[in-house]
Order: sequence, then structure tokens, then C-alpha cells
Amino acid sequence: MKTVQEILKESSIIAVVGLSAKPERASHGVAAYLQQHGYRILPVNPSYAGQQILGEPVFATLQEAAASLTPGTAIDIVDCFRSADAMAPIARDAVEAGARCLWMQLGIVNQEAADLAAAAGLDVVMDKCLKIEHRALG
Repeated sequence: MKTVQEILKESSIIAVVGLSAKPERASHGVAAYLQQHGYRILPVNPSYAGQQILGEPVFATLQEAAASLTPGTAIDIVDCFRSADAMAPIARDAVEAGARCLWMQLGIVNQEAADLAAAAGLDVVMDKCLKIEHRALG
């Protein structure tokens, strides 16, 4: 299991599950921050599928987001802005999509989802904010 610092340094593509088009939402602020710091954002939210958020096309599923990437690239981090009880299916989707890390945002803890992802070889981060952790790296 990689450290948070290693995950952030080795990642470039982040799928943001539950990304909102509303600028006042935490998901939007975190995604905008990450985008400004050089990460490629893949918005995943079936409510906005086919539209754009932060200049990026929105996908209905993680599988659609992964399929949009050029061959040889993959989703590095699946950053989740969904409730804890929605995490197990998202963990299964992250595994299926070939992602490298399942990241559950601040306040989100689901051991079943963590175990599913870890058993498939994904790094797992729970109850941490990607933006806060990135800022802490300096």
C-alpha cells in the first residue's frame, strides 16, 4: 500500500465520482483545485452525463470515463464524493475500470469498500480530503 504522498506524486488522472456543477459544492472546489495543479479531471455523475463541468465532459459511469482514455492510460485515483453506503458498488466499479486507487473523501468510511478495492490491488484512502492532502505536500 502506497502512502498518500506517493499516490499524489504518481497520479495524473483523477475520476471525481459525484462531481457537482455547483461551484459552492465541495466536490467542485476540490476538482477545480486539482485541475489547477495539473491533474486531469474526469467528472463522473449520471445527473450531468453528456454535459461539461470544469471544461471536461461528464460521464455517467467510471467505465465510460475509463473507456474515454487513450490506450495505455488509466484512472489513477477514483475520488468519491458519495455517501459511505454507496461506496461498495463504486469500489467494484473502480476495480472493473482498472483504477489504481480508491479515495473516499473526508467523512466517508466504508470498510467493505476498502477491503474490496484492496483485495483487487488498489491503494485505498479513507476519510481524507484530496485537496487538503495535496496542500500539505507543499
